Amino acid sequence: MSTKRVTVFGAGSWGTALAIQLARRGHDVQLWARDPLNVERMQSERCNRRYLPDILFPDSLTPIDKLKNGLNADYWLIAVPSEAFGGLLGQLKKSDLRIPLMWATKGFDSGAGRLLHNVIHDELGKDYPYGIISGPTFAGEVARGLPTAMTLATNVQALQADLAALFHGDGMRIYTSDDVIGVELGGAVKNVLAIAAGISDGLGFGANARAALITRGLAEIMRLGKQLGAKPETLMGLAGLGDLVLTCTDDQSRNRRYGLALGQGRDLQQAKEEIGQVVEGATTAGVIMQVADRADVEMPICSVVYKILYEALTPKAAVEDLFSRSLKAEY
Repeated sequence: MSTKRVTVFGAGSWGTALAIQLARRGHDVQLWARDPLNVERMQSERCNRRYLPDILFPDSLTPIDKLKNGLNADYWLIAVPSEAFGGLLGQLKKSDLRIPLMWATKGFDSGAGRLLHNVIHDELGKDYPYGIISGPTFAGEVARGLPTAMTLATNVQALQADLAALFHGDGMRIYTSDDVIGVELGGAVKNVLAIAAGISDGLGFGANARAALITRGLAEIMRLGKQLGAKPETLMGLAGLGDLVLTCTDDQSRNRRYGLALGQGRDLQQAKEEIGQVVEGATTAGVIMQVADRADVEMPICSVVYKILYEALTPKAAVEDLFSRSLKAEY
């Protein structure tokens, strides 16, 4: 496809990796970060030393620190933490521009427990053109150009091919979808379940317990997805099962590592300091129960993670809670 101008808002590991992929594909990419000193370092060192220190930026990637300088683009891509998503949309709204918007943020709006497409509806309007990209991905592997597959879902059919073509190639394969809710839900809830898997492994409970957590965790995602309007095939695909398996089983996942630290006896603050980055699953765990309650969906694994993080339940007591539940049929 022809060269496009894309602004990526958010220079964490994921935003930086996607910016590198877009630039590798030949696009003119601006990578926005809030901190001018961080941007200055990225400009001079031609890498993001904090998050991806060994990956040099392609020549067509330009770090910027002024939001207004990134507004003039063919496409916008948001990759900030979920708690900053609404605030950034509010700033973009002030421009009065109607630039097709993508996001790679995973989670819910932490205030009202909304899915992020609902935040877009409230801030920019229900007919605003948008798409979400998600799937089983670690930022470092994407930045290095290792083989990766993701799902891109849009609210406008005509937008799918254009957005997919931005990323597709150079080690990345994109599958398209119209199930925005399913892609959002899989990417959000899997982070909470990855914390659970990490806790289980940190306690030394082994592969059997991990497999059970992943499988029953998927059942929780499927139940919630049914109530919220997601397609089951999406939740069984890359953005659901694929991302869940990845984050629950590999220590590149900060959510899994956070759970490991808790299972090994570190307190919440020590575990956060060890990770040194935003742990999206911890934020999502604070919201997921209100979402589940509104949908009248039982999510026992997510519930015990919430209790560990917000009600001082110990990891061992959480496991006892799960395994002392009454007998039931699997389906």
